[in-house]
Amino acid sequence: MKSIEVPTTRAALEALKRTLRRHDRLYYVEAQPEIADREYDALYKALLDAEKLHPDWVTPDSPSQRVSEQPLGGFRTVRHSAPMLSIDNGYSLEEWREFDARVRKALDAPAVDYVVELKIDGVAIVLRYDDGQFALGITRGDGTVGDDVTQNLRTLKGLPLTLGDDAPKGTLEVRGEVYLERRQFDAINAAREAEGEALYANPRNLTAGSLKMLDAREVARRELSYFAYAVADPAGFGAATQHEVLARLKGLGLRVNPHARRVHGADAVEKEIERWAKGRDKLGYDTDGLVIKVDDLGQQAVLGATSKSPRWALAYKFETESAVTRLLDIRVQVGRTGAVTPVADLEPVLLLGTRVARATLHNLDEVRRLDIRIGDQVVVEKGGEVIPKVVRPLIEQRTGKERVFEFPTACPDCGTPLVHEEGEAVIRCDGPACPAQRRARLLHYASKGAMDIAGLGEAVVEQLVAQELANDPADLYGLTAETLAGLERMGGKSAANLARGIAESKMRPLDRLLFGLGIRHVGKTIAHSIATHFGTLERVREATLEQFLEVDDVGPVVAESLARWFESDAGHDLLARLASAGVAPAPIERLAANAPWAGFTFVLTGTLEHHTRLSAAAAVQALGGTVAGSVSKKTHVVVAGTEAGSKLDKANELGVRVLDEAQFDAALANPDALAAELSA
Repeated sequence: MKSIEVPTTRAALEALKRTLRRHDRLYYVEAQPEIADREYDALYKALLDAEKLHPDWVTPDSPSQRVSEQPLGGFRTVRHSAPMLSIDNGYSLEEWREFDARVRKALDAPAVDYVVELKIDGVAIVLRYDDGQFALGITRGDGTVGDDVTQNLRTLKGLPLTLGDDAPKGTLEVRGEVYLERRQFDAINAAREAEGEALYANPRNLTAGSLKMLDAREVARRELSYFAYAVADPAGFGAATQHEVLARLKGLGLRVNPHARRVHGADAVEKEIERWAKGRDKLGYDTDGLVIKVDDLGQQAVLGATSKSPRWALAYKFETESAVTRLLDIRVQVGRTGAVTPVADLEPVLLLGTRVARATLHNLDEVRRLDIRIGDQVVVEKGGEVIPKVVRPLIEQRTGKERVFEFPTACPDCGTPLVHEEGEAVIRCDGPACPAQRRARLLHYASKGAMDIAGLGEAVVEQLVAQELANDPADLYGLTAETLAGLERMGGKSAANLARGIAESKMRPLDRLLFGLGIRHVGKTIAHSIATHFGTLERVREATLEQFLEVDDVGPVVAESLARWFESDAGHDLLARLASAGVAPAPIERLAANAPWAGFTFVLTGTLEHHTRLSAAAAVQALGGTVAGSVSKKTHVVVAGTEAGSKLDKANELGVRVLDEAQFDAALANPDALAAELSA
């Protein structure tokens, strides 16, 4: 790396800062770098060296001050200076023409100038500058108040900490979108896959979670990007049109999407819609539509807004991304409860940057409804842009060689006749010795949410069942390190570790065992409620149907399933053999009535960045709270992650207290404060 002379005067240091800011702008904003990365790194190192020698020369706007070494303790909420309204959606050219007709009628104009901007699939934010200095960054929140994520936004290298020389005096609020480029998203997921960690669903979710991280250093490693697209007070910004707003934002050093275009009239807008419906796949980031705005700010003022949306803008949403591929086969898979599910094997196809080769078909009724046949060309799309699904076959492309799928009458793994009970969509295998069910039950028993036996994965379980070494959970405790070492791809050390993990699972808490037994309808939350209510396994075994009904979250269907399982010969035999093997689950003691969240009911919904659903529920329960599966008038708190759906809507409808993940973390750190608020 070329050496750069370290500044020895404050004036020289300020000159170096200006040089670095200029190169930041050329690289991140204008995409026209003038120097190589190595030269930039040398300049940056000289800055760091100078500031190390003279700590009193460090200023908040220095390029070195983007990442704080101190983790945040939480996020405070900040009120927006003006509400962030939602833009109405349109899904067809007909809806666009209706919007244009309303605008022209209100303005009494034959045609209108519009600015067409890409609708970036990210997270809306507000950037507040005071006298040209970056002072505050806020998430959209509910449109009225948002979270202060200033420290995390400072890590965005393309975001200027100081605006250009012609920055307006006083406060300037810039609105924009933070997003993650696909290449960076893929790199993050590749690293997680290499570590055996769960992959992130999509860039938008990862962006939202990143902005709520408490460690800015980790945010910086994710290399988020942003585009600015508006100001809160355009009248005070010295611009007459939206086109001028974008040009001036870029002139101040902010990143503006280069594809925004001003056009005249509805037909020109339609050409932009057609262009981007086909061309958006070539972008390096996700976009799900276009935002079409009346260009003239005076006309925007005339059109005004409703309480929720401006009348001068429309978000034109593209159709959900789909692709056409061939259905190679339909096979069925058997779950631990015996449910037999059809799965589509597809000729691999790329959807939203992900290779899709399989898609669920849910059940036989769905296959029949679609009239889908093996060999069909099919349309595949991602429901919610996450889960692949087969939408329809292209019947017009059939050649006559396609085959109607015949659902098997017997289990493909054990040959037991399948059962289709009246009123149920699910077809089941009731074979007591079904190897597929045995494999699924062993994997469930060993899963993290249950007995957490590390190393007992699919490959090992497959061999254990095939060699009749383990047919149910009790058999696991008779395995020795020597026996395990005889399995394919299992070395001595791995075998010893697995044997130790199996032995350690004998003392797992009672709720984990109840969940691991795989009793139908008994999930993790209900298992915890049962364990808390009865305290010991012996009391659970002796419970009657009526006593199960007294447990929180246990209704008639679950109670009947529990009573049937614990009364069955198979249930008695498995529990006796587990006890004989030394499995002695730790009892769950009732929390004291004075536990901070005792008496309060929580519901978890959406995707949390820093918690799994199980760990979040455990945290609530550890503080005395109850975790329920649905929102009702008895719910006290809803913890809402990204992509929260109907449960969040229900909470807002009922006026239930809603916490986002940052607020939830703050509540865990200070549970008495939330308890006091809920009790008020």
